[in-house]
Amino acid sequence: MNSDKIFIVIPAFNEEKVIGEVIEGLKISGYKNILVIDDGSSDNTKKMAEMAGAQVISHIINRGQGAALQTGIEYARETYAPEVIVTFDADGQHRPKDIFVLVKAVTEEGFDIALGSRFLYGKNEVPLLRKIILKSGIIFTRFISNIKLTDTHNGLRALGKKAMDSIEITHRGMEHASDIIDEISRKDLKHKEVPVQIVYSEYSRQKGQKTSGFIKMGIKILIKKIK
Repeated sequence: MNSDKIFIVIPAFNEEKVIGEVIEGLKISGYKNILVIDDGSSDNTKKMAEMAGAQVISHIINRGQGAALQTGIEYARETYAPEVIVTFDADGQHRPKDIFVLVKAVTEEGFDIALGSRFLYGKNEVPLLRKIILKSGIIFTRFISNIKLTDTHNGLRALGKKAMDSIEITHRGMEHASDIIDEISRKDLKHKEVPVQIVYSEYSRQKGQKTSGFIKMGIKILIKKIK
């Protein structure tokens, strides 16, 4: 598929140390349309992203990763009418070479959305505590959303036109991952999981979601369901 029709949306908050490298990796892999949502960073994330060649939209205040993704998806969809929008993390955990298979699932296999899964990838180096938390999240999400997935909190996704037009992310923070899964079920979107590798560097481990954050996230999702 022509990369001109693929837009990479990257939510970023205080990622000045790695955002330039992340963007350069995407460009080397042939992806030209890179949109960074600077979510109220207090460092030089915006400057570094622009220097690396990305288009940047800034939130005045930190609104959360879910809100940043919603901003990026809406802007890319309404401004450029892409065939595929790929969501990509800013901390260096994702590999540009994994994008191709995700996009292929949408453009050639007919899926509305392709979701990356670290647990389908052969070489799995997920830290033990992280693995326990993620596996618990899988069970929780299956119970809440009634969708069977192997990795419910992977930020690497490819959205086709139906998905980008219909998915609404209502949670501002990390709960957005469950929002997306709920929307897949609610909007009857055809979905597929694709094996991807997550790169766990010292930097990304420090930036990762803490256990307490996952607990708070689960409580918020349950409260919303009850309402």
